[in-house]
Amino acid sequence: MTIIDVFQSSLPLFITFICILGLLVGSFLNVVIYRLPIMMENDWRQQCDELNGKESTAVEFNLSTPRSRCPHCNHAISALENIPVISYLFLAGKCKQCSAPISMRYPLIELLTGILSAMVAWKFGFSWACLGGLFFTWALVALTFIDVDHQLLPDSITLPLVWLGIFFSFFSVYTDLHASVAGAMAGYLSLWLIFHAFKLATGKEGMGYGDFKLLAALGAWLGWSLLPSIVLLSSLVGAVIGITLIVFRQHQRDIPIPFGPYLATAGWIALIWGNDINAAYLNWTGMS
Repeated sequence: MTIIDVFQSSLPLFITFICILGLLVGSFLNVVIYRLPIMMENDWRQQCDELNGKESTAVEFNLSTPRSRCPHCNHAISALENIPVISYLFLAGKCKQCSAPISMRYPLIELLTGILSAMVAWKFGFSWACLGGLFFTWALVALTFIDVDHQLLPDSITLPLVWLGIFFSFFSVYTDLHASVAGAMAGYLSLWLIFHAFKLATGKEGMGYGDFKLLAALGAWLGWSLLPSIVLLSSLVGAVIGITLIVFRQHQRDIPIPFGPYLATAGWIALIWGNDINAAYLNWTGMS
């Protein structure tokens, strides 16, 4: 019996394997979330130097170089200190060398990625839909936390996500090709129109272009019919969290709150329960 046969015959074993895989990917996503914005900023500076005729002084910095180190004592993180969640617990949340506290965010992102990955495996089982759902989930996790930190949704993630969604639609994994292309177009244009209408009315920019591309990606994966549910759910979640931040944490009204995490959350919920949500809404309104 091959490993494929084992996974096909035992859903609990497959879910466990995917959960462990998700924990490992979550550790890598921590690197992406921290390093990708810095890589983009370095690239922008290098382009500016080239335009100004200056010699670039940038040092090599990417997802693998330099090696991860403690920001306090520069201690190089070994493989045993980088085991998802377990290493954090074993080290009691402190650097092995200098005992400086390690942010709890790292194991939380690993746990979140593992749990969400396991839920994708539970939903789709051993299938191509599960494989695509994992890539979809991991991309959304990275985008969410990059946007929280930098109010930025990198094209290097959103644009491949659009094309990957259209690719899966060729095989009608989540939706058909026509619904996918229409979803990508409608997702981008709907927020683009809202953006310009808001700017025309207030003179301010209410969101970034990355949000347009993210909603286009969600439309490409899930089809145009789920876009209203995604936008409504993300708006409700965003409004509740925004008001909570203003009231309880004295968040200043003029400080922007990124919309990308709410879109990503709503998009992932739509991946797992979107059709059920649509069916329940149509039944409730009597339109089914």
